[in-house]
Amino acid sequence: MVQVKAWACELPSVHKLPLSRWSTTDLARQVCESGLVASISGSTLWRWLHQDAIRPWYHRSWIFPKDPDFAEKASRLLDLYDRQWEGRPLKSDEFVVSADEKTSIQARRRLHPTEPCKPGRPCRVENRYKRGGAWVYLTALDVHHARVFGRCESSNGIAPFDRLVEQVMTRPPYNDARRVFLIVDNCSVHRGKAAIERLRSRYPRHPHVQLVHAPTHASWLNQVEIYFSIVQRKVLTPNDFKI
Repeated sequence: MVQVKAWACELPSVHKLPLSRWSTTDLARQVCESGLVASISGSTLWRWLHQDAIRPWYHRSWIFPKDPDFAEKASRLLDLYDRQWEGRPLKSDEFVVSADEKTSIQARRRLHPTEPCKPGRPCRVENRYKRGGAWVYLTALDVHHARVFGRCESSNGIAPFDRLVEQVMTRPPYNDARRVFLIVDNCSVHRGKAAIERLRSRYPRHPHVQLVHAPTHASWLNQVEIYFSIVQRKVLTPNDFKI
């Protein structure tokens, strides 16, 4: 049993198998062929692994932040979410806005209508579809006041992002705010000092806009990603639109 659990904690490539991860069937077959056991069923193997919560058929993506200034940049964002900036509380006319782009949203029109669920049967969605094009959904979320500004564009880029900023900054109370902190990630559209200078030069009438970058490879610290996850679950899944 111990040896089987040890194998389950190894990648199949260690045993020269062209698999990305184990299933109970694959692992049972491998331990039998190795002579470790004469025979074993997948259900028995599952019970053994379940004792130690070993689930090699699952996977979870992760990334190790490599930004040397991760702690400093992350702290700035967390302070803003707590309505603090450089050790001082924000005023009532200072706002924190998280912005990002959800790219490559495909609009699919199913060949047959989607059928609602029935007792004992889930919702049924036709597998075949016609492509209705793709959109980029640009969104700005006022973190503390639950206001969402969004727009759809045919492509991503500097100009679409600037239009989103204009959409926010031409409306009250942001047009007359003391400061608006705009939290973004590090994609090419709004990366680094170049984006900060471009924003200042293009919007001289909005000198109170302050671009704040999340750490590299840490867009999950951007609150607008929570809103995008809701959109994905409740609007875009399953992808079925009448066009």
